[in-house]
Amino acid sequence: MKKIAILGSTGSIGTQTLDVVDITKEYEVCALSAHSNVMLMENQIRKYNPRVVSMTDEKAAADLKVRVADTSVKVLSGIDGVCECASLEEVETVVTAIVGIAGLKPTMSAINSGKRIALANKETLVTAGSIVMSEASKRNVEIIPVDSEHSAIFQSISNQREFLNKIIITASGGPFFGKSADELSDVTPEMALKHPNWNMGAKITIDSATLVNKGLEIIEAMHLFGISVDKIQPVVHRESIIHSMVEFCDGSVIAQMGVPDMKLPISYALSYPERTVPVSKPLDLVSVSKLTFYDIDNEAFPSVGLAKKAAVAGGVMCAVYNGANEAAVELFLNQRCKFNEITTLIQKAMEKCPKVINPTLNDIFMADSYAREIVKECC
Repeated sequence: MKKIAILGSTGSIGTQTLDVVDITKEYEVCALSAHSNVMLMENQIRKYNPRVVSMTDEKAAADLKVRVADTSVKVLSGIDGVCECASLEEVETVVTAIVGIAGLKPTMSAINSGKRIALANKETLVTAGSIVMSEASKRNVEIIPVDSEHSAIFQSISNQREFLNKIIITASGGPFFGKSADELSDVTPEMALKHPNWNMGAKITIDSATLVNKGLEIIEAMHLFGISVDKIQPVVHRESIIHSMVEFCDGSVIAQMGVPDMKLPISYALSYPERTVPVSKPLDLVSVSKLTFYDIDNEAFPSVGLAKKAAVAGGVMCAVYNGANEAAVELFLNQRCKFNEITTLIQKAMEKCPKVINPTLNDIFMADSYAREIVKECC
């Protein structure tokens, strides 16, 4: 049994990772972490019998300790507890499924402990990609992407990275594909949370609606595959069957296809370089019938262009982009800003934040905090 830890086990990716554990029966769950969902964590403890768990919310951790006092599980709390789960000695692979920059410190702890990373937390590479990839390289740590797009790129490149010419990263277009900027002014959180193809958490679903998610994925791909941002082409692919493509120097294009189900890239990240039993229904191309592709509408969805600017600027600017977005999405979900103001707030933060060219991790966290403050002030 391969020993794994799942950070963010009560979220969308975390629960689907446990689905993969149930289906394949090849993994032992040694550690789990979550923020505050005590009831679900208790259920997971009783089913998977992990040795250690952590809740970042202190009150939730105290409640959980009482609930599972009849078990042998060790209950930790705070970010230090999550980092301990990430660096547990017997764990071989750490699934980093925490949403946002909160996943950065635990991922670094896992890398520093020599764990293999199944990376579902794109913000780790968005905010501190150069630092993370450098530390992983020093310790010969494998980072296997879980995002469907990056898993597709990873699988399509195979062992031919030196021949890579371009990455074509696909986007579903979200629930507002074809809408103009004016038509997006009255979008409500309920409308934005209705994704046409994927079942995801609230924050990521809003990011998909604004196409910020695609901007984050472009930055992540730049670091993960060592390619300049001008060599990454985003395209809207409504069917979400082709998860991304790569173009090689001879003009050949390789695509990875499958039904829109996150269990597929999760399973591949856990089993790589091998493949395991089926974890999802097979792809029926006849029933799909057609595959369509469109350009990004940069006027209605300026977030992708802003992400590219942040990537070119480098330094802390990608952390600013991400932090401002996290703050703006929270405001939107609480109905304190409009949908199309999310990208406006990101742009304002990018304009106002000081530039740091060769940042430390501390610089990254400071830029993140500064971006959030700017968003709150502007709103």
